[in-house]
Amino acid sequence: MSDQKNTHTTKMTTLFIAQAGIIAALYVALTWIAAGFDLASGAIQVRISEMLCVLPYFTPAAVPGLAIGCLIANFVTGSAMPDVIFGTLATLIGALGSRALRNHRFLCTLPPVIANAVIVPLILIFAYHLTDSFWFLFATVGLGEAIACIGFGGILISALRPVRAQVFGSLGSAKKKDVRTA
Repeated sequence: MSDQKNTHTTKMTTLFIAQAGIIAALYVALTWIAAGFDLASGAIQVRISEMLCVLPYFTPAAVPGLAIGCLIANFVTGSAMPDVIFGTLATLIGALGSRALRNHRFLCTLPPVIANAVIVPLILIFAYHLTDSFWFLFATVGLGEAIACIGFGGILISALRPVRAQVFGSLGSAKKKDVRTA
């Protein structure tokens, strides 16, 4: 019995690490693409990789995957060190919030929007010396994040829900039924 439990635990750990790694790689690749269109940073940004911040709705592995992906993406796109640190923290906070609200299909899209709308303007002001007001940056970053998380992330949730067991395996299938399934 102990061997079966150890084998199951090993498989679950391997699945968790694999999912986190794949999500991190997707985040980096999508950020790289957005950076090519000058949309990954700045006062006006729609970092399409942030749509992945809804993946904690399906799997706990998304939380470290998103944080590691953001950290790497911020390094490879040449972000300032405060952006690397606090931008990653904003994504981590958003992912943790999405995981906490995983039983609410729409509400789970909001924590990344809120975390980034509050934290990223401060990064832009203090690390990049943007002279725009906090509230202007709050609005522009928040709108870009809403497009990514609520818009694209909502589409991603709708696309993945019917196949979540096949995509996320036993880590994703343990999810409770939605309180609101619409």
